Amino acid sequence: MPKRYWYVILTYLIVQFSAIPVALFVKSFFIDYYTDIIIYWNIFSFIAGLFAILYLMKPDMQMRADPEAATAGSIIGWSILGILLAFLVQYAAALIEVFILGIPAGSENTMQIMDIARYNPLFILLPAIIAPILEEIIFRKIIFGTLYKRMNFILAALLSGLIFGVIHMELSHLLGYTTMGMVFAFLYVKTKRIIVPIIVHAGMNSIVVIAQYSITPEEIENMQKMLDDLQMILLHIF
Repeated sequence: MPKRYWYVILTYLIVQFSAIPVALFVKSFFIDYYTDIIIYWNIFSFIAGLFAILYLMKPDMQMRADPEAATAGSIIGWSILGILLAFLVQYAAALIEVFILGIPAGSENTMQIMDIARYNPLFILLPAIIAPILEEIIFRKIIFGTLYKRMNFILAALLSGLIFGVIHMELSHLLGYTTMGMVFAFLYVKTKRIIVPIIVHAGMNSIVVIAQYSITPEEIENMQKMLDDLQMILLHIF
């Protein structure tokens, strides 16, 4: 793995966890402004991290594209197909989690993001655009790409998908994150363009954020209760 890839990963980890010491500092000295400071810190750190990582990845961006890489038209087609495929896989994983593994429906991570987005709509930039770019560079371009040179697609996609799931710190929904990561890896290999999984990831996140942003917390709570009730009924039947 090139040295710059390690710098990229280190930058991402710093961005991902930099809010922890900032939060401790703010709690000690600026507790009245805690929420606003942490939100703006996350926005700033992720944007700064994105620019730093894009700079580190400049040699890769300057490389000549693979002769078999997808054309502009194919990129659009695969991006649309990829979003549909990603939602289908996510739906299937959610059904398995709920009705086979008995895991409650809904993502706590997503709910927290939406709570923050409702408080400060500017925060939507992170899950909708910035995070997908960073995560696809890290987990598909670097981690999956490195593993794929040493093992078959299934194993490389599975391992990188698992890491992708673990970093989101929602182990109860590891299946969903892992399978989505495998879809993104498939799109990367199929098109030989990292821009395709970036578009699919960003498109998927944007659709989810916009859809949930238009629903009130009370409506979400009622939908969650209906799913929990349905889960209990099916579990008793089977």
